Amino acid sequence: MSTTQHPRPAGLLLTPGAGAGRDHHTLRAVADRLAAPPEGSTRLPLPVRRVDFPYRLAGRRMPDRPPVAIAHLRAEAESFATELDVGTDQILLGGRSYGGRMCSMAVADGLRSAGLVLLSYPLHPPGKPEKLRVDHFGDLDVPVLFVSGDRDPFGSPAELAAHTGAIPGLVTRVTLPGAHDVRNQDDAVAEAVADWLTGF
Repeated sequence: MSTTQHPRPAGLLLTPGAGAGRDHHTLRAVADRLAAPPEGSTRLPLPVRRVDFPYRLAGRRMPDRPPVAIAHLRAEAESFATELDVGTDQILLGGRSYGGRMCSMAVADGLRSAGLVLLSYPLHPPGKPEKLRVDHFGDLDVPVLFVSGDRDPFGSPAELAAHTGAIPGLVTRVTLPGAHDVRNQDDAVAEAVADWLTGF
């Protein structure tokens, strides 16, 4: 486990799952909560940029292959960091399902980041627990937040606990009632992200 002290991030880049866009309700809920903390809160606002992947921008349905998605994330992170006058190492990356997975692969591929926010991480395809998507976990030497449903067919809480031990960065896991979409839990997801940020 990493013992490195991490400064408070300057911003969060959020990405959607394979079947959705940047305006997905969960992403909007997280962005709204971070941009405007509750009255009386000591939390500072955090800029959030929600982005689509190239396939979505082009009107296609088939998600981009990892090299295309990672190149896009690198460009978006660098643009956002420039806008905030910081390096990408002060930008959090994350998203739902496919989007979060691509962000984690981008960090494993060398994109410097302040940490990862992985919502409903797709540990494996439903019904195929042997097809794990964890080969890159050993290269994630940043703080990582996982927020998942307790009945997620893409990875149970026990499976996540077993496999996230390979991550050298500090791992936080939050389990909420629900399946992969964690339906009707947008406020709880947003609060989990906001609470995690207080640790920086």
